[in-house]
Amino acid sequence: MPVTDPVADFLTRIRNAIKARKISVEIPASNLKKDIAQILEEQKYIDGYEFVEDKKQGMLKIKLRYVAGKSAISGIKRISTPGLRNYADSKSIPRVNNGLGIAVISTSKGLRSDKQARNEKVGGEVICHVW
Repeated sequence: MPVTDPVADFLTRIRNAIKARKISVEIPASNLKKDIAQILEEQKYIDGYEFVEDKKQGMLKIKLRYVAGKSAISGIKRISTPGLRNYADSKSIPRVNNGLGIAVISTSKGLRSDKQARNEKVGGEVICHVW
């Protein structure tokens, strides 16, 4: 079945796996999802991910991170949707939970965390917030 918003589906699968206390979750792969998973891994929200070759498009296997029985991700939310795009310039990039979380920004230089985008002085589309 085709999905109208693949990024929202990606985030929802992670959210549901965390609520079900799963160790890992498999998600249909795309380059955008790989980049988001890489940012989550760099920021220590997940333990890792791997691309599993499949007949159609491949799968991303994401290993979720738990610290003392609690998930490293306490919340994950889609900000920019296909019906309502949300953009921010480098000076107005949102701070998530007073800097305790991250915003994933799609810039002209690729996907960046909010801190990286501020340092590089680039703005773009705010994809999601993770805290």
